[in-house]
Amino acid sequence: MKDVSIIIINYNTSEYTTKCVSSVLELTSPSISIEIIVIDNNSELEDYNTLKKELPKSKKVSLHRSVINLGFGGGNMFGAQYANSNYLLFLNNDAFLKNDCISILFDYMNAHPEVGVSTAQNYDSANNHVSSFDHNKGLRKLILGRGFLEKFSSDQYPKRHKKYSNPIHVNFVNGAFMFFRTDVFSEVGGFDTTIFLYFEEMDICHRLSKLNYKSVLVPEAKINHYQGASTGTSKTISREAFISYFYVIKKNYSFVKYKCIQFYFTLTFILKPKKWYLMPIVLKGGDLGASMKQKQLLKFDVPFHD
Repeated sequence: MKDVSIIIINYNTSEYTTKCVSSVLELTSPSISIEIIVIDNNSELEDYNTLKKELPKSKKVSLHRSVINLGFGGGNMFGAQYANSNYLLFLNNDAFLKNDCISILFDYMNAHPEVGVSTAQNYDSANNHVSSFDHNKGLRKLILGRGFLEKFSSDQYPKRHKKYSNPIHVNFVNGAFMFFRTDVFSEVGGFDTTIFLYFEEMDICHRLSKLNYKSVLVPEAKINHYQGASTGTSKTISREAFISYFYVIKKNYSFVKYKCIQFYFTLTFILKPKKWYLMPIVLKGGDLGASMKQKQLLKFDVPFHD
């Protein structure tokens, strides 16, 4: 059994994936036994072949291809099936290690059994310090705003853009770098594969908290995260985010809170014509039938896995 399994999803961004894998191999101490499991989430054949050719040749690295795009949670759960380790790191392919994050978090988690998941401090592509966690997107956050909550209730809502020197307990960690205990990840049920994209981290960290496990930022560990490089931005992506958000709210919170949030967005978007394209999603409360997950096609252009 390895110390840590690192699971990385590729979807038509092989250049990032190759760089991500290289950063793990170069910066992880040899004292930590690792395996890197790369999941190609049914990329175009050209990108997959490039990935297969350019991935670092190492016994620590394996590549597996899904015949359908499983989304973030589904792709990571597919990868977890190949893991055999005490810890699981789900690492975005557009996130690159700046230091030996894996050893730092391995040691931290060993010393803090109450922590279910931890993350590294994020820096953007220009090396600027950026937020590595967020607050649950409930009514208080929507109505009062992050700034108000962080100013008047900083214990419950720590400042996202503050430079921390010590580990801090947060609502949920950034999904670009999620370091779990394998047994706790199993206990909580892993990622909810109903969610195709976005809000997986809010959902799983909420479920961890129900089991009395903490979600923690460990700022000593550092990564560069090229935000959005792995998914891009578009109206389609924005629609998907709202579908996922409403699903997570309905799943984890009361019906009254869900209806209040739905009413809030309905009123807000009426006054914002640029957001009208999201109104059907809001009025239907995040119709899962409209999710990108329902539009993925099976492609058997290469063997199931290598």
